[in-house]
Amino acid sequence: MASAPGREANEHDREEPAFLIESSNGSGRLQETLKHDDAFAVIDTHGDIGAFGDRSNGFFYKDTRYLSRLELLVARSAPLLLGSTLDGTDLQLCSDLTNPDVYADGELWLHKDAVHIYRTTYVRDGAMRQRLLITNHSSEDLKLAVSLVFDSDFADIFEVRGMRRKRRGTTSRHIHAPQSVIFAYKGLDNVVRRTTVHFEPQPTSLTETAALYHLDLPPKRAAKIFLSATVDEGQVHPACSYIKGLRDAHRTIRRAGQQMTSIEVSNPGLDTVLKRATADLRILTTNTDDGPYPYAGTPWYSTTFGRDALITALQVMWLDPSIARGVLRRLARFQAETHDADADAQPGKILHEMRGGEMAALREIPFGCYYGSVDSTPLFIVVAGAYFEATGDNEFLREIWPAILRALAWIDGPGDPDGDGFVEYARETENGLANQAWKDSHDAVFHRDGILAHGPIAIVEVQGYVYAAKIAAANMARAFGERDCAKELLDQAEKLRTNFERAFWSKDIDCYALALDGKKRPVEVRSSNAAHVLFTGIASPERASRIATQIVSANFFSGWGVRTIAASEARYNPMSYHNGSVWPHDNAMITAGFARYGLRDNIPPIFDGLLDAALQMDQRRLPELFCGFRRRAGRAPILYPVACAPQAWASGAMLHMLSALLGLKVDAASRTITLNSPRLPESVGKVTIRDLRVGGGAADFVLTNNGGTVIANVTNSRGGAKVIMT
Repeated sequence: MASAPGREANEHDREEPAFLIESSNGSGRLQETLKHDDAFAVIDTHGDIGAFGDRSNGFFYKDTRYLSRLELLVARSAPLLLGSTLDGTDLQLCSDLTNPDVYADGELWLHKDAVHIYRTTYVRDGAMRQRLLITNHSSEDLKLAVSLVFDSDFADIFEVRGMRRKRRGTTSRHIHAPQSVIFAYKGLDNVVRRTTVHFEPQPTSLTETAALYHLDLPPKRAAKIFLSATVDEGQVHPACSYIKGLRDAHRTIRRAGQQMTSIEVSNPGLDTVLKRATADLRILTTNTDDGPYPYAGTPWYSTTFGRDALITALQVMWLDPSIARGVLRRLARFQAETHDADADAQPGKILHEMRGGEMAALREIPFGCYYGSVDSTPLFIVVAGAYFEATGDNEFLREIWPAILRALAWIDGPGDPDGDGFVEYARETENGLANQAWKDSHDAVFHRDGILAHGPIAIVEVQGYVYAAKIAAANMARAFGERDCAKELLDQAEKLRTNFERAFWSKDIDCYALALDGKKRPVEVRSSNAAHVLFTGIASPERASRIATQIVSANFFSGWGVRTIAASEARYNPMSYHNGSVWPHDNAMITAGFARYGLRDNIPPIFDGLLDAALQMDQRRLPELFCGFRRRAGRAPILYPVACAPQAWASGAMLHMLSALLGLKVDAASRTITLNSPRLPESVGKVTIRDLRVGGGAADFVLTNNGGTVIANVTNSRGGAKVIMT
């Protein structure tokens, strides 16, 4: 998901696009991300922002940085880090700090470790809040100077990522009250953005960029300091204390957890990974006007993305279909209505990306509402069909049915400009993405000799998505009694399947080609894209089996996961973004395809590899991607330096693969939960699933492996729900 301005690349181009240049981390401190709805903070493990020249962190709201510096000094010195961790819900960063040796007039004035600072931070309701609990553990009375230095540059997130602007708006700052400073920025888009920094209790002294406290601390006594940075862009955010905001946040998290199907497994490592994944998804899911919507990932993609949210909704459909409902409603509302070359938009096309910053408003970047993804539109229909199958929600289906019909019209019209039956892409603006499938790096589509393919490009997995979309649309049309429409869609799907097999299968590589280029030549490269078509059902069973054999071979499988392209290909590079790395969501789509074709014995090695990788990662969290180097004994997976973590479809990957292992299908019409030839490898152990909803009912059940046979014990069933094994 390298979404930002692209440029035309020649065959020997080795440079990454300018938008991928990341700002440096000057301090070398590790960073963590906190998020709530449209606000998020990237802070270091001390709880600081911008310390020692860090330029990439900050407190952000709708693609603008509202706080660019927040640095704590104790006795005029930077504290030392004792330890730092996120709590179990991803809500708070908890940092334990202490003082270094402090000298005055050449003499030791304060011994190291005399003062303990417990610093906690969370983001809620458009504000970042911190609490400092400062305790004197020495045997002496201390007169301690504690200062907090702060600033705001109101940088657009694309500036933070490395883009340069010729002009910017104007910033002002003033002391609003003895406890508050207000920063204001009038942008070139004539929007005034403000940050209010507030302290409690009142500082000893306050300037426009620093607050100073002189604390009198007897031995074993403590003092508290609270601060908040609140955004103001015309929205009203509720004012509240640190404690009340934290209490409200915990209540919200508990309620959200009660609305989602719960999973427990007997393997403690896997259980930790799954709980981290569900916590990350909960944090990334934003409450929009259209319902819950999983933002793609932090820090760079904390906004509405079409493809990412649709795939995430598919991954967790069995756990929480309300996410799919929110995604579908939001994307239907922003479906393109007119042709706009600057936004790569045509009527009926589904959104790729939405940005809310100053640069997007001024069209310095094309992503205010940008439609440059070829797969979002068919995936929209696929998710609508999956949601209807899982919930039987006729009322909502009728609400979005016009959007589904417009999406189908785009597929058959602007999506297939030459009328050959295959959906293809070619950007209409030089500022847009050159490649518009999920592998959207400029060098992601290339021929066997490494020469970049020129468009229009018909990418392989999109043809599968279109096939699945037409099948899903036919099922939905049938539910409305529109039998003629359903039959026509099924006929179109069958014609596409026949033509696809003829045009995309390559005997030379014993695999589906990555794409057809602008001259209709197959791009004969072995890629993970080809395995996505198994998820859609378009592949013949015999060819699906041959692809699965390749995917689990050492040419693709690193030991940690399946690489995006085979190691034998010309542009294979295990350190690249899309040409040899391992993407968890990619692996999950592949295993779902294996499950569809009854190839479940190929799933456990991939599942176990990604589980082992997750157990080596910080916070037991799978990132957006990691490097595709071969697994070596005693070594952890090699991280990709600027991968997003958390990222929605990476968080959903293990949950998706678990459902593939179980062969799980939810059918609302019959209120049936089907487990088709489930597998329970040792890495999973016993699985307990509670409140899995189907139609108007729900069921609780436990799965165990008894000598290679999976046994299901239904412990509770409500509303006519049934659990069957086939």
